Amino acid sequence: MEPMRIESVNVGRAETIAHERREITTGIRKRPSSGPVVIGPTAVAEDVVVDTQYHGGADQAVYAYSSDDYDWWSDQLGRSVEPGTFGENLTIRGLPSDMNVGDRLLIGEVLLEATAPRIPCNTLAVQMQDKGFGMRFRKAERPGIYLRVLNAGTVAPGDSVTYVVNPAPAASIVDLFRLAYDLNPEPDRLRRYLEAPLAERVRADIERRLARETG
Repeated sequence: MEPMRIESVNVGRAETIAHERREITTGIRKRPSSGPVVIGPTAVAEDVVVDTQYHGGADQAVYAYSSDDYDWWSDQLGRSVEPGTFGENLTIRGLPSDMNVGDRLLIGEVLLEATAPRIPCNTLAVQMQDKGFGMRFRKAERPGIYLRVLNAGTVAPGDSVTYVVNPAPAASIVDLFRLAYDLNPEPDRLRRYLEAPLAERVRADIERRLARETG
C-alpha cells in the first residue's frame, strides 16, 4: 500500500442548491480548510450536517474519500472533480476504495474506525447537477467511507495517515455497499456482517432484514 496522507480537510455549511425544478438545503457542499481542523468525538468542528436521519452521529462522524478515486472520476466525467465535492471531510491520497469495517486510520493522535459506506441519494445528484449520477455512483463502487472517532484531536492537510488493519474482518465497505441494493440477501451473509463493528444505522437495517428473511 502506498503512503497515505491527507490532501484536504473539508467543512461545509447549510446551503440551498437548485437543479432543474428541485431545491434542497444541504451541507454536502464542503470546502477545503486552509489550516488545522478539530475532529471531535461525534463530529468535525464547524461542519454542518443537515439530514441527521441518514448522516452524522457518533458512528458516521467523519466521511473520507480517496483522492485517487477523485482522479478516476475526473477521467470519467472529463472535468476536474475537486476535494469536498462528494461531501467528504477528509480527502486522502492513497486511501483504498474498499476497507474492512473495523480497519482504522491513525492521523497523529486522531484514531478513526471504518463503519459504513456512503449510499448515494438525491442530494448527491443535485450536487452533481445530474439526475442520473446516483446510478453512476452505484456502478462505480467507490463509495467513500464513514468512520467513528475512537480518539479525537486535530488534523490538517499534509498529515500522514497510518492504516491499521482489522485482524478479524467480517464485512468490507464494498460488501455493505452492494448489500444496500441486494433484494434477497442470504441470512448467513447477514449474520456474518453483524459480527463487524458496524455503524448503528447499518446494524439496525441488517437486523431488520435478517428478521424478515428468517421470520
